[in-house]
Amino acid sequence: MLNVKNISKYFGKNKILNNINLNLYKGEIVAIIGPSGSGKSTLLKCINALEVAQQGIIKIDNASLDYSKYTKKDMLCLRQKSAMVFQHYNLFANKNALENITESLIIVKKMSKEEAIDVATMRLKEVGLLDKANFYPHQLSGGQQQRIGIARALAIKPSIILFDEPTSSLDPELVEEVLSVILDIKDTTMLIVTHELHFARVLANRIIFMQDGEFIEENNSNDFFLNPKHKRTQSFLQKMLMRYKNFH
Repeated sequence: MLNVKNISKYFGKNKILNNINLNLYKGEIVAIIGPSGSGKSTLLKCINALEVAQQGIIKIDNASLDYSKYTKKDMLCLRQKSAMVFQHYNLFANKNALENITESLIIVKKMSKEEAIDVATMRLKEVGLLDKANFYPHQLSGGQQQRIGIARALAIKPSIILFDEPTSSLDPELVEEVLSVILDIKDTTMLIVTHELHFARVLANRIIFMQDGEFIEENNSNDFFLNPKHKRTQSFLQKMLMRYKNFH
């Protein structure tokens, strides 16, 4: 399904990803957590070829990209296998909700306009926003914009959806509506970078703790939270749980 092999990424002399390896299987949901600056978002972008790594191989189904030698065709084939849901929505400001979804279906998937509208309508209904089809991004709340982003990702029927901190830009009262939509599509293969620990625990099959560009600990969701092995993981979870208690 998804195979990440020996991915390393540098910005200047700073090593952002250090020889990352990951396998994700069809129907599986994996959450990556960790402190800011640990390389989580960069990893997602390398998987989707939005960032170029210095070394390593990404495979999704039958599409493969070797960062030591690749073509534009390799990059395009890989991108067509996944969809990204971004922190800041990345919707087209000059297009309404329906058009934001049909755009990639018409241009990338080569659908007819009528077919694209049918698919977009179905996905808008799925995320509870069919009544907002003609609304533009500036007319929608942050939560609604993110749900449009999820509908857009679902519409292209990717092998995997990559979520990059999907709730980090939202006001607290809007977080639940987005998390609820993601829970409703839990049969989809997903790799999620998130700081929402409770959400990760409920949704994910596996949790990975990442720091300084490396995977420090990995386990099934239940054992990860109940019995973390690594001192860095233990410290991180204690701090996050304390912050949650203080906030509430």
